[in-house]
Parts: sequence; C-alpha cells; structure tokens
Amino acid sequence: MTIPGFILKNAFRNKRRAALCVLSVAASLFLLVSLLVVLNEFTNPPEDAGSSLRIAVRNKVSLASPLPVRQRALIAKIPGVEAITALSFFGGLYKGEENTYFAQFGIEPDQLTAVFGEAKLPPEQLDAWIANRTACIIGADTAKRYNVKIGDKFPLVGQIYPVDLDLTVAGIYKGTTDDRNVFFHQKYLDELLGDPGTVGMWWIKARTPEEVPGVIDRVNTAFANTSAEVLAETERAFQMGFISMWANIKVLISSICSVVVFALVLVSASTMSMAIRERLRELSVLKALGFRRHEIIAFILAESFGLAAVGFLLGAGGAWLLYSSVDAPTLTGGLFPLLEVTPRILGTAALVAAALGIVSSIAPAVSITRLSVVDGLKTLD
Repeated sequence: MTIPGFILKNAFRNKRRAALCVLSVAASLFLLVSLLVVLNEFTNPPEDAGSSLRIAVRNKVSLASPLPVRQRALIAKIPGVEAITALSFFGGLYKGEENTYFAQFGIEPDQLTAVFGEAKLPPEQLDAWIANRTACIIGADTAKRYNVKIGDKFPLVGQIYPVDLDLTVAGIYKGTTDDRNVFFHQKYLDELLGDPGTVGMWWIKARTPEEVPGVIDRVNTAFANTSAEVLAETERAFQMGFISMWANIKVLISSICSVVVFALVLVSASTMSMAIRERLRELSVLKALGFRRHEIIAFILAESFGLAAVGFLLGAGGAWLLYSSVDAPTLTGGLFPLLEVTPRILGTAALVAAALGIVSSIAPAVSITRLSVVDGLKTLD
C-alpha cells in the first residue's frame, strides 16, 4: 500500500464520521463565504467606469435638506465642470408595495447621458423621454421584475413628498452597476410641488480625473458662508457615507464570522482527536517499525488537511457557483444589485481551511508523540 493510499484509507475508515466532518466544514465555510460576500457588498459598493469623474453635491447640513436651483448656473461656470444635473430622490411606492424594490430620481433628461454615460438607452427612447414631461425611463432589472414594457403606466405613490407621480414608461436602460432605478423629469416634480425652487442634490461630471479635487474645492468654496452651504465629494466618498451608517451591521457580521470559525475549529479538532484515539495501537506499531515522529505527524496532518480541503471545495466552491448564477436582486429583495465571491474571499476561506487542518491536528499529534510504543500497544484491547 502506498503512503497516500494509507492516509486516504485512514481518513475514511469511519465513513459516517468523515462525511459528517466534511459536511460540517462545508456548511461552515459556505456560511463564512456568504457572510463575507454580504460584508463586501456593504463595504465595497460596485463602481462603473464614470464614477471617478462624478461628484455629488448635497446640503452640508443634511442630505434631507434641499438646495436652491440658483446654484446650478454658478456651478456650471466653475472650471473643470463638464456637465451638471439636478437629482432628487423621490422615495415613492409602486402599486401599494410596502417596500419598493428600486429607487426613483428626478433628473434633467437631457443631461442623463452627459453625467451618467454608462446608462445605455436607444436614441429614439431617449428622445421620447425628453419630449414627454410625464414620461420616465426604468432599469432593465426593474422592467423584468415587474414585466413592464414601453408605453405602460408606472404610478408612484409619494412618501417623502406630498404628491404622487403618474408616469409612462418611455424607455428601458441598461449597462450601469445598478439597472433598477427609475428616472423622471425634475420639472414634473417641481410642477406638482408648486415650483419650490429647490432640488435634492447636484451631480457633476468633471472633465478629467485630475481635475476632480480642484472642482470639489471650488464648489465648496463658492457656497461657503451662504444660507445653503454645500458638501461636494466624489461618488465613492458619497457611497461610503451611506456605508458608515451600517457600522453596527459590519461589526455584527464580523462577529458572526469569528464564531463560525471558532465552532468549525472545535468540530474538526474533536473529530480528529476521536479518529486518532481509535488508532493509537496502529500508530504505535508504526513507531515500532521505525517510522519517526515527524513522519507520523505528517500522516495526521495530511489526513486533517484532506478533510478540510474537501470541505473547502464543497462549501466555498458551492457558494461561488450559487452566487455566480443566482439573480442577486431577487435573492436579496433588491438590497444588493449583485453578489460577488471575489478571489480575496475565496482566499480567506482557503486560509481558514488550511488553518483548520493545522489546528485540528495539533492535539492528536502531541498526544501520539508523547505516547510510548509500549503504552500505545496496551490501548484498545
């Protein structure tokens, strides 16, 4: 019998116990990878090609405080600004839903492609949207979810604003990192509100990435010490501002990951200890035949590593296959546009599996090295 065959036979001597151990490792690593995927989505929101050029401008006091329309002309004249549009979050509900799957924004239609160039929309649909004040465009994911087609009505019941929107779908866009949003005319919202002369935010596109810091400084300076001071920041910084609100969630997920790893170590260490304890006589015979301590330890380590590796392939590999093929918005109820098992997450799971193989073999290895041949042969009579 070869040494690999000897190790494999010992690892699966008790097939039920080995199977339960592998399944425990697989389930724990699947859970660990899932938690890390969720944590990654919270802390690293997806970015598109134009995000490095975009700048979000909001009221310095609060995101809920509007900005005056008169600021637009001043911002448009600032050196380095290529395009600008108003963007107002509506926050309405679609057809009586308790929680809406998508976000809705009032925007200047003729500036959509200038600021958010990743949104791919046929020219005829864009022209139809621009021409119709009560029209809207929706993301491909939302159109698929609700089976909405061009020309369909798309009513939204206001929750933040005291008005409802009676929209008609003029186009369906795709190509962004989040093809779920709905865009409608800012002027339509202004008319329903009695033309208040305010907008939710400004979104700017700089000419080049190198000009972004200068544009941000000039925008903040232009409205310093005014009645409507602004906070301009990159799109990435704006996203991270929302993520900071989830600090407790991140701590909770990290804590659960630690508990999962700790429980996994206990299960694996217990399994290996029982397996070695049943074979003390055989291992003592190996010592009597001339096998050295480090060779016997290598046998135990290889067995432990083998079980952990099979569990890693089933658990982490299964998670990768699942999240690569699943519809993330549907699975998460619209919380995440995608679920990505990154190479870093797989590397973390592999590192945990490797550490598991080492740690779970320490106690059995120490016990067999301390055991004399005579004492070992006396066991399990």
